[in-house]
Amino acid sequence: MANRVTALVPARHGHFKMESGYHSASWFELASLFDHPDELRPYIAALGRRLKAHGLDAVCGPMTGGAKLARLLAATLHVECFETERSETPGAIGLFTVKYEVPEAQRERARGRSVAIVDDAISAGSAVRGTYADLIACGARPVALGALIVFGDEAAQFAVERGLALESIETIPLEMWHPTECPLCKGGVAFDAVSAG
Repeated sequence: MANRVTALVPARHGHFKMESGYHSASWFELASLFDHPDELRPYIAALGRRLKAHGLDAVCGPMTGGAKLARLLAATLHVECFETERSETPGAIGLFTVKYEVPEAQRERARGRSVAIVDDAISAGSAVRGTYADLIACGARPVALGALIVFGDEAAQFAVERGLALESIETIPLEMWHPTECPLCKGGVAFDAVSAG
């Protein structure tokens, strides 16, 4: 296996505002990733094997790419599957303002579970951070983060700070900037439009 999941994902270069609030000069169109089931199958199996070693009995993925991955991994590992739903607070500013919450109907089932939080890709980690916070609020026990692709080093730092294992198929560098430090903003470069995942 060549471990090149990013070969399945179109990349763009420009000036992008990420969900986390960070800015980047690179954007990956993850919405098309699951259009390649045959190519993804060995990567999903490999990620499942790595996550299984952490004693999980459930997986949880944020909508939408993470939820798709969670369903596939749950079927492979024969464990419970949860999903978190995205919500925005109008007018919220700063970093990591988007919330991810386990639906009411799943909250009691999540209590006490050893959970791997999974997403198709993690960069700054807005979705997995929100999912982690709400799983803790549900009484679940997150034990690992898993992703097909990890961009940059924010996910590794978050995992270390929370005592989580981090498993991925591919890790590639990605430069991200706080909005006040973005060289593209300072240079007057307009934001590029991005498609919703």
